[in-house]
Amino acid sequence: MTNNVKATAKLMSNRFRGFLPVVVDVETAGFNAKTDALLEIAAVTLTFDDEGQLKVSETHSSHVQPFPGANLDESSLAFTGIDPHHPFRFAVSEFDALKTIFEPVRKAVKEQACTRAILVGHNPAFDLSFVKAAVDRTGIKRNPFHHFSTFDTVTLSALAYGQTVLARAMRAAGIEWNNDYAHSAKYDAEKTAELFCKIVNMWGDAFPPPQE
Repeated sequence: MTNNVKATAKLMSNRFRGFLPVVVDVETAGFNAKTDALLEIAAVTLTFDDEGQLKVSETHSSHVQPFPGANLDESSLAFTGIDPHHPFRFAVSEFDALKTIFEPVRKAVKEQACTRAILVGHNPAFDLSFVKAAVDRTGIKRNPFHHFSTFDTVTLSALAYGQTVLARAMRAAGIEWNNDYAHSAKYDAEKTAELFCKIVNMWGDAFPPPQE
């Protein structure tokens, strides 16, 4: 491990009390995590650059097959524009989708010298509830995310820009936003990650890089 990698890992582990922020977005077929289908999931890992600026690292995403017996709310599907049964979605089971997300998140936690991932999202309680419900259904062990704590970009955007709606917060932050791509888990997660990084970096002077 190079000195720069060690330094940025030390910064990450110190900056968020040992937690690694990972931006997550889900698209679903309703609002009830226990009964409604999880249809898309994306996670964006973050790192610090050599100047101590938080930045996007990697994106991992998957289209998800509705679990057996899942409810598919028509109004939710109309809102997202997702056809759960479209053959070109190339959707995978919840188990495989979570594996696609969890494995690189665990790796990033280790590389950044953190103890656990913490979910970042725009109204993250919603996203976390669907992740936890899918974990329960699949029996996957070692969920890398904190079970109840989250970082909420709604609150942070209200503090930084006086905005709570994601699209308006993006515009206030000077981040490009295309409504045609919204309600895709990958797009929303990547844009939310940009927003989170920009807000955190506004406070950089309060958290100088740790000394060796």
